Amino acid sequence: MKKLLLMATAIVLFALPAEAATMRTLGGQAFDIDQGTNLVIGQGVPAGNQPLNAPCVICGANQPNQTNLDQNFGYTDYGNKGNLTTEAFFSSGIIRDGNLNEDTISLVNYSGAQLKALIIALGGQNAFSIGIDLNEAPGKGPQTLESFFFLDVTPGSFQVLASYLPALGDSIDLNAVNNGTGFPDYSLDGLTTLGLINNHQYAFYARMTNINDGPDSFFIQPAIAAVPIPAVGSGLPMLIAGIGGLVALQRRRKARNSQIVAA
Repeated sequence: MKKLLLMATAIVLFALPAEAATMRTLGGQAFDIDQGTNLVIGQGVPAGNQPLNAPCVICGANQPNQTNLDQNFGYTDYGNKGNLTTEAFFSSGIIRDGNLNEDTISLVNYSGAQLKALIIALGGQNAFSIGIDLNEAPGKGPQTLESFFFLDVTPGSFQVLASYLPALGDSIDLNAVNNGTGFPDYSLDGLTTLGLINNHQYAFYARMTNINDGPDSFFIQPAIAAVPIPAVGSGLPMLIAGIGGLVALQRRRKARNSQIVAA
């Protein structure tokens, strides 16, 4: 009887339809947005001045010194078109690509090898973040981040590697806590170059609404590497035990000396 019940359960489970993937069209391509790592808004304001120490991936025209010639690293310059209602741009592997239209995948993107080399050149290892620099008009209120994606755009391998997407039809309002060009306000954390294929092509995509001032920017910054904590069995417990033993021995010696003096 138990075998029959198990067989019946297996048949029912096998017959249930697979859950449909949530698809979104970006740049004319369909992506399964259920895939990939979920990015998070970093706590605290990132340090530094973006044009001086971090290369852009998507920027407006008002960012000084943003062209990273040392790394030959391209980016999309979507211009200074006034107060755009919506920004929806991909990054570009062309240095200061000002010809890329909204919601269009560039013909030239970043290779896996290029992204790995860039993070190392910036002083990181493999983890990195995307800094967000907002420009907010006084009294106009926050601007809205609708979504951000890190994508494999290799023909035949379109895939979401990481995304910030609160929910379909949802978004997050971001106040400009460091208002003005070049000063970062937030970071999107959780990105990594681990698993990138050297000859694959990768791109970033950002969509913002309620734009009310000068152009906003998205730029790469390496994540700070955490100091590793030795695992149990690595010798740390023995070291602690050894220190504890020395302390106990010293206490016994002091107690013995006190007893001799008292005698």
